[in-house]
Amino acid sequence: MSVSLYYSASRATPMTADETAAVERVVAAHRASFPYDDEESLCLYDGGGSEPDEIVAGSTKMPFDPGHVLPVLTHVLNSVTGLRRALPGARWRVHMDDLDVPWHETGGYALPGMDDPELAEAMKDL
Repeated sequence: MSVSLYYSASRATPMTADETAAVERVVAAHRASFPYDDEESLCLYDGGGSEPDEIVAGSTKMPFDPGHVLPVLTHVLNSVTGLRRALPGARWRVHMDDLDVPWHETGGYALPGMDDPELAEAMKDL
C-alpha cells in the first residue's frame, strides 16, 4: 500500500505571469536539489487540478524505503511551502491521504517531529 502527499491551491483569479515564473523557479530549484533519482519528487499536474478555481495541484508518492521517507517528505513540503509563498491569496490544502499537513506561518508545512534528527537516524536503520 502506498501513501501519497497531495497539494493544491485555489483562488478566483488565475496566476499572473510573475506568479507563473515564481512557481517555475520553485519547481526547478526543487528538482535540482532533490536527493534521490529513484524516488518520486514534486509533481504538479498540467493545467492545475480538477476542481474549480484550482491554480496549482499535484501529488508525490512516498518512498517504500523507510530511510528515504523523511528526506523526501521534508524536501517536498519545503517546496510546497515555497509554492504557497509565491501564490498570495490562494486557499491551500496539503494532506497525506486523510491527514492534513499543518501550516505554520514562520516554518511552512511540516508534520510534528519531522525535524527530529534522532527520528531521521532511526528511520535509516529500518
